[in-house]
Amino acid sequence: QRSDHKTQINIHLRSSSSISIHRPFHHKIMLTWRSAKMAFLAYLSATVGGRHIGTAAAFRAGGTVMMTGSRSRSLANSAAMSHWSKNHAAVASSAAAWGTGRFQSSAAACSSATALSSTVEATADSVITTIDHPAFEIIETDHISEFGASSTLYRHKKSGAEMLSLSTDDDNKCFGITFRTPPQDSTGVPHILEHSVLCGSRKYKTKDPFVQLLQGSLQTFLNAFTYPDRTCYVVASQNTKDFYNLINVYADAVFHPRAISDPMVHAQEGWHLELENVEDELTYKGVVYNEMKGVYSSPDSLLQREAQQSIFPDNAYGVDSGGDPVDIPNLSFEQFAEFHSKFYHPANSRIFFSGDDDVAKRLEIMDEYLSDFEDSPESKPGSAIEWQKKRFAEPVRVRHPYPVSDKGEDGQADTHLMMVNWLMNDKPLTPLEEITSSILDHLLMGTSSSILYKSLMESGLGDAITGGGLANELLQGTFSVGLKGVKPEDVDTVEALVVDILKKVAEEGFTEDAIAASMNTIEFDMREFNTGSFPKGLSLMLGSMREWVYDRNPTNALKFEEPLAELKESIAKDGSKIFQDMIKEALLDNSHRTTVEMYPSKTMEEEQLKEEKDRLATIKDSLKEDELQSIIDKTAELKKLQAAEDSPEERATIPSLDLTDLRKEVTEYPIEVTANEADTGVTVVRHELGSTSGIVYAKLAVDMSGVSLEDVAILPLLTRIMMETGAGEYDSVDLSRRIGTHTGGVSVSSMISGVNQEGADEGAVTTGEHFVTKLLISGKSTSDKTEELFSIFDLILRDAKLDSQSKIIEMLKESKSRGESAIQGSGHAVANSRIRSRYNVLGYISEKMGGVSSLDTVKALLDQAENDFPALLARLENVRSTILESSTCRDGMILDLTGDASVFEKIEPSVKNFLNTLPGDSSEGAVKLQNFYSEAHPWAKQAKEEMAAQAPITDEGFVVPTQVSYVGKGGRLYDVGEAVSGASSVVSRFLGTGYMWDNVRVMGGAYGGFAQFQPRDGVFSFLSYRDPNLADTIDVYDGASAALMTSAADLEKDPDALATAIIGAMGDMDGALGPDQKGSLQFNRWLKRESPEQRQKFRDEILNTKPSDFKEFAERLKAMKDPSSAVVSSKSAFEDAFKSGKSFTLKDIM
Repeated sequence: QRSDHKTQINIHLRSSSSISIHRPFHHKIMLTWRSAKMAFLAYLSATVGGRHIGTAAAFRAGGTVMMTGSRSRSLANSAAMSHWSKNHAAVASSAAAWGTGRFQSSAAACSSATALSSTVEATADSVITTIDHPAFEIIETDHISEFGASSTLYRHKKSGAEMLSLSTDDDNKCFGITFRTPPQDSTGVPHILEHSVLCGSRKYKTKDPFVQLLQGSLQTFLNAFTYPDRTCYVVASQNTKDFYNLINVYADAVFHPRAISDPMVHAQEGWHLELENVEDELTYKGVVYNEMKGVYSSPDSLLQREAQQSIFPDNAYGVDSGGDPVDIPNLSFEQFAEFHSKFYHPANSRIFFSGDDDVAKRLEIMDEYLSDFEDSPESKPGSAIEWQKKRFAEPVRVRHPYPVSDKGEDGQADTHLMMVNWLMNDKPLTPLEEITSSILDHLLMGTSSSILYKSLMESGLGDAITGGGLANELLQGTFSVGLKGVKPEDVDTVEALVVDILKKVAEEGFTEDAIAASMNTIEFDMREFNTGSFPKGLSLMLGSMREWVYDRNPTNALKFEEPLAELKESIAKDGSKIFQDMIKEALLDNSHRTTVEMYPSKTMEEEQLKEEKDRLATIKDSLKEDELQSIIDKTAELKKLQAAEDSPEERATIPSLDLTDLRKEVTEYPIEVTANEADTGVTVVRHELGSTSGIVYAKLAVDMSGVSLEDVAILPLLTRIMMETGAGEYDSVDLSRRIGTHTGGVSVSSMISGVNQEGADEGAVTTGEHFVTKLLISGKSTSDKTEELFSIFDLILRDAKLDSQSKIIEMLKESKSRGESAIQGSGHAVANSRIRSRYNVLGYISEKMGGVSSLDTVKALLDQAENDFPALLARLENVRSTILESSTCRDGMILDLTGDASVFEKIEPSVKNFLNTLPGDSSEGAVKLQNFYSEAHPWAKQAKEEMAAQAPITDEGFVVPTQVSYVGKGGRLYDVGEAVSGASSVVSRFLGTGYMWDNVRVMGGAYGGFAQFQPRDGVFSFLSYRDPNLADTIDVYDGASAALMTSAADLEKDPDALATAIIGAMGDMDGALGPDQKGSLQFNRWLKRESPEQRQKFRDEILNTKPSDFKEFAERLKAMKDPSSAVVSSKSAFEDAFKSGKSFTLKDIM
């Protein structure tokens, strides 16, 4: 769907343990709660932004492929989240690093850490205007100068509910309601309830209003998530009418859900016994049940679970709020309903608003719902979280198995995972202690050059880091770190090494420039507050909740100026003493520590399956004939309810927008292109925005078309090397430190972007042979630091050290470990990438770089690095010299800049100097590259030849230890040259939010169901996520065309339903963007040679979608050309599928 809507991804998930998110359009990913802050902003910005810049992060096949080479952590909102339970351990944004070095003193650095302090100004006047309402009393008013927000904390007089109202100039309005929900066991009741309350309510009568909102809203965020101690429900929208609609549905859902009176909701979302015929085997079904079976299939998730429960043996954090699959069937409906009654009273809620909407209207809406309740003084005390006391006299050791495949006698030996964990505090921390712990975490674990991270990786004792360091978003903070890929005999050595490193740092402290780099990195992020497409209001809500949910001041959690100043003062006076003291007190002198070791078990998966079958067989044997019949009847009743359509009267209760509420025009952003600027041969692209707060966002793109296709697979390694091994006179630590001290972050990636062929119809399916390939160096800085930023760009482009064998081996081991985890936890992404590699050159190259086949490449590169490093070094050097070929490289160079008028004026001398010093011949001696818009890319011919052997159109199965399946099937719907209407995005989205949701998720019990269509390549794919089925799911896919044909006929008689589908598709196209995203979006549009007229045409086609478009799409689905499947699942699941007539070519991955 072109640059700003290339791919329609319909993934409908609810939440998971720890934090769970129920992200409507992007895959559910599990992240450990300790990794939360690392991925929090980067992940959500990427996924929410996916609607604007292409496929979601997990789906790398498509129009634009970005392969990042940097490891970083954004701490802009480190205060915002706890255990973000979304998966994907790949965090790909860029930040700074540090180590030992040579720069300004820490005192000087802290006093001038970032120019943003003078360029980012409060957007709201410090004079606070309060709005009164007779139903509310004002507890406190405040002004949060850090974010230009005026706040009022209200208390609803009748119900006792508290409401924090933030007034900002942000049009991306946000509402959230949070309940403190500490679990007593691992039945997953908070998680199941979070799913269930959105399945119909007092006012909104459909089976699943959440889906109706997905189908026909302009929401920019619509989700819910479960922490270990609280449950949050959040919506956001830039459209005021839509915003109020969302608030009403969510408020009624949490206070008056159908779920507490209808056991069928608990059965569907939580668990139930299923039996269709008396002779069949009894089975467990349920969305959360199957979701958590997927979570418990992941060694990383199991490690995190054991760590959390070991460090918190006495309070709510010692059980799994998401649910243990073994315990979930112990949750009765009565217990489920009682949990809602106990914890979902307004007196136990924290209600949050942020944005530019009318405060009086906020109060009016909430009073309507809160007035139904009397105050409940016992609610807050009844949900209080107990402090875990530091009571271990000595550290505790825990051992637990994790599932592995039997590799046979010749297979590689299985290794252990281990992690050392500390309970940091058992009393509240002061604001100074909070920010000190965050900076300390950054110093220890922030990047690959951080002392603790670096020392562990360089030890050679493991393949990848476990644990994310500090997690401080719950009542009590923890610190966790370890390694995976550890030999059994080295587990104790790793534990000792962690302690020894901390002792060394506690004794010697951190160098001045290390502190300066960390301080600048975090302060830059906090002041920039660039959340991209992710609502700023939600970031503020999550930040405030860190204090508010524990009955402390909510706005204090958002203020950093005073504690930051205190920390700077301490550093100026005593250097790193404040950090050394914290290491000693919170870690070294703290015996409340656990070491968790996960050991491999080749029988664990089989034992779990047997235990479940035996348990169910015992239950069935104990039941009488009438009891069995009752289960059969309830199974049939549930399936009937799930298959039933909502009545027109029920659908009419869901508030909706009208087509007249939609913006008809595509939003265009400024762009000015200067080819061969100042006779340098370099093209400069500028995006002058209204304000970028004194920051310039820069990207240098260098052509890579001269690299051979054989070497394309090593580009991800090269881009990472460029960031992590040092450059020129700087070692890895010094380079990281320089980046951290002077910039807001630098990253290196490779980009492959499909382009429109000259003379071809812009709206038609492309051959996939026309694309541009760029090495991309990206970064940001304040305007006064641009000279430094560009100097760093030039340094890593020319002089990155490629000869660090030990570091490269570390990277490849880590990549292998992460790749295996990604296949096991995000199998739908693997399936999707593999399917698309069979039909399109770009899809094939993308899969080669980042799909399942890239894991084989990583293993081969690791072998080469260990046994023939000179050969690998020669390849890397050849790739770099090819990219920097002096006669051609400037012709392919593009400098893309985003800033405001003041920024551009200030940086002009730096730009001019940078252009003149870049490698390559200037315009006089330069050789022109081929025209990629008229000629096929050099990689295309060989890729087409390879595809037949390397990506055959066949059904493939990838075997991993897992209790669930990830099922993909796809094929070509449109041939090359056929025009694809914008209506296709409406139809494919309709399939995802309707047919797939109903059949794969609701009735099938999978955690997610997806329908993805790529207009540029004409390829469509079905995908499922954490699916208890395999063969049955493929049958569902095969029935989609007939169901869509029926829907097309129904839409002829239901114009409102058609309008809803159009509105939802339009919502995917529009959303809030940060300044850097606006520049990137317009840059990508220009790079593809996509015209404004084509963008408008596509948008008009969406708005004018007809029922006949659904019929045409259904016909194409029925006639799908060369369909094929890709499935990630267990050996036993493939055996069962074979019995059902579904056969696959199998490959054992792990």
